[in-house]
Amino acid sequence: MIVVDTNIISYLFLPTDYSERASQLYKIESEWAAPGLWRSEFRNVLALYLRQKIITLAEALLIQDEAEALMTDQEFTVTSIHVLTLTDSCSCSAYDCEFVALAMQLDVKLVTQDKKILREFPEIAVSLDDFLVCV
Repeated sequence: MIVVDTNIISYLFLPTDYSERASQLYKIESEWAAPGLWRSEFRNVLALYLRQKIITLAEALLIQDEAEALMTDQEFTVTSIHVLTLTDSCSCSAYDCEFVALAMQLDVKLVTQDKKILREFPEIAVSLDDFLVCV
């Protein structure tokens, strides 16, 4: 199991420069976990793609359904005290710290492309490329 942030989930379902690597990641480790926050963030990504006319509403709805199916039983709750304690000791947003807190709670790696998270939490966070190289 690994924790993935919303960007990694997005790379799996939407056309990006990282999509192929996200697919490789999923083939290697298909048990992805995330805090419930991922749904709202993912909807926001889909809204951006909709506004830019990259996908249609029908496609967005289908992608959301597929992503939710992938994450069934893989969404977790993190405590406010853990998230706020992390934010007090770093410059990451509380949103980002939810993913970090979950990785710590589950004692697994957080796969992310977020440079700030990678810099501030090198013991728990790993980039997509680094994870693929290490396995």
